[in-house]
Amino acid sequence: MIPPARRIAAVTAVCALGAALAACGTESPAGPTRPAPARSSVSASPSASRPPVLTPGPNGLTPVFEHGPRTLGKTVAFTFDADMTADEGPRAAAGEHFDNPGLIGALRALKVPATVFMTGRWAEQYPDEARSLGADPRFEVANHSYSHYAFTPSCYGLPTIDASKMRADVERAYTAFRKAGLRDALPYFRFPGGCYNDQVLRTLGGLGMTAVQWDVVSGDAFATDADAVAKQVLDGVKPGSVVIMHCTRSAAPTTETVVRTVVPELRKRGYRFVKVSELIGESVGHH
Repeated sequence: MIPPARRIAAVTAVCALGAALAACGTESPAGPTRPAPARSSVSASPSASRPPVLTPGPNGLTPVFEHGPRTLGKTVAFTFDADMTADEGPRAAAGEHFDNPGLIGALRALKVPATVFMTGRWAEQYPDEARSLGADPRFEVANHSYSHYAFTPSCYGLPTIDASKMRADVERAYTAFRKAGLRDALPYFRFPGGCYNDQVLRTLGGLGMTAVQWDVVSGDAFATDADAVAKQVLDGVKPGSVVIMHCTRSAAPTTETVVRTVVPELRKRGYRFVKVSELIGESVGHH
């Protein structure tokens, strides 16, 4: 059983929930390497306006981004993992809710931009919701793999994908996005469970992607105490922070309440909400 959010203080605590977490839905739209811009070879990345990415590390390692500059003003990026795994179709068919229209509606009402890391399997399950998120300029959608299987061994109970299939799994997610009508998924990638190593970074090298982690664990997964989760976010946020949260009613039921609590408080503290792409762009300019 997951301990209360107040005690979830480490990245591993939220990563451990990756195997069970499914993802975020939406309502129809109301409407350390030196970073530098680089072209992406992933097939679904935007073409009209290329987002900023970091240059590869030594020996072609995929670069990893954890937070933006601490000295360029009070910016913070909220990220939400849409991590439905490849074998969770029966759960959805049985009526489990893998969406959270209330959360997405709250972000829209509060005018908070966000970055959603979506699995291809989720896009297949909820093509209308995937397309809605992709069409809303307040959101940006990035890659969270197709299967949500772990890219390293012993990653919090997740099934492990073979190294020979990793690149194909990433590309398959972009294919699922395109089939859902989501055309502008970004060349950013979040590892299932947040688990990676240099070998994996090398395996994904050449795709032109930036791996995106985080520096603030919300502890929202399976939490029942929204106040404790809100406190953890507020205690952790610094200028340039990336906050990891989830948006599924079944596995993260308090997140909408947390967002409605945290957003006005952070604004009182002078924070401006941005997408991950803006933080990466600040990092590119800062270097």
